[in-house]
Amino acid sequence: MFRTILFKIILGLYFVAWSPLLLVGLVSKQLTSRFIIWDAKGVLVLLRVICGVNYKIYYPPTEENGIPATPNDNERCDGKAIIASKHMSIMEVAILVTNVHNPFFILKRELLWIPIYGWAFWRMGLQPVNRARGATNMKKLTHAVANKIMNGYTLIIFPEGTRVTPGHPVALKRGLMFLAQTLKLPIIPVGTDTGIYWPKHGRIRPGTATMHFEPVIASTSSLEEIGEAINRHSA
Repeated sequence: MFRTILFKIILGLYFVAWSPLLLVGLVSKQLTSRFIIWDAKGVLVLLRVICGVNYKIYYPPTEENGIPATPNDNERCDGKAIIASKHMSIMEVAILVTNVHNPFFILKRELLWIPIYGWAFWRMGLQPVNRARGATNMKKLTHAVANKIMNGYTLIIFPEGTRVTPGHPVALKRGLMFLAQTLKLPIIPVGTDTGIYWPKHGRIRPGTATMHFEPVIASTSSLEEIGEAINRHSA
């Protein structure tokens, strides 16, 4: 428990130390994105050094026994897709930010009100959503997401809508299915067990967390099919 307390104290100081740099970074979207990525990399370094938590990423095989895998009919020729990830910890957020090209998240608009960090999230291009606006908001959200994807950004969604405890999956929100079907974007499910090592509450445990990128599935997949794929390698 000592290492957990020490880590959280140092992490708080670390975020405070980054604040002036993020303020400077607001002059440029590229600079802000770069600072956020470096910030996330530092979080993972602190987690490894102080708490002994590493991570490993698994991707779908591209060939088996030297034979190229059969092309997936769900894949677009431009490679665009929505990444739908399990959400258990801040850890997988940091992993995804540092390993996915030009990532952006859909997040509650209230998070953009956080001084400095919220401003940096906005400058980086994260997409806020007002959950109280319903269907009207979804139309605006879909248009904004489509523009970002056309400009080369990769959408990452946590379809359960909240951090979950290992072994207790939460029903997926319909927003992911709506976006995938409306924009005709396939889905890359991602499973993880980060919550075992860095839980929402309690002691951080040493070990190696995993992130499993599953094969691409069709935009017309049901919530049950998406959930099954996400939970296949999740804790």
